[in-house]
Amino acid sequence: MTRRLGFMILFLLVFCASGALAGETGIPWDQLTREEQEILKPFKDEWGQLPQARQERLRRGADRMSRMTPEERKEAQERFQRWRDLSPEQREKIRKRYEEFRKLPPEEQERIRARFKWFKQLPPEQRKALREKWRGMTPEERRELKERFRSMSPEERQEYLKR
Repeated sequence: MTRRLGFMILFLLVFCASGALAGETGIPWDQLTREEQEILKPFKDEWGQLPQARQERLRRGADRMSRMTPEERKEAQERFQRWRDLSPEQREKIRKRYEEFRKLPPEEQERIRARFKWFKQLPPEQRKALREKWRGMTPEERRELKERFRSMSPEERQEYLKR
């Protein structure tokens, strides 16, 4: 009985280990669709060394990319190129801020998204002026401005921005 139990445990260990190892190998490049290969071409040389989880994320990204309009695809490629141009330190800072954002309550995330959308809809000159004004402020001045801005109506904000 003990010997039989030992064999069963050994069999399970070998089975689990082989399954884990098989899962580590990922998806062979030649099993990707032609469209996936075209989109993922920059990763072709390193594809076999990428962890399976990363391969899956890239495949999902390729799927999203394939459903985009040409304009959306061009914009996504430009954003990706800007990301690649960042230093590793800048990328890490952005990742950390994103993780902080994801930990916020949904209402706060939505408020931030709405502010970002509002900012993006401003004319470029206005956005530039706001950025310069913000960069020139002390942390105390920034905190005061945030509090004042939150209490303003949309009309008051527009008036403030014209100054």
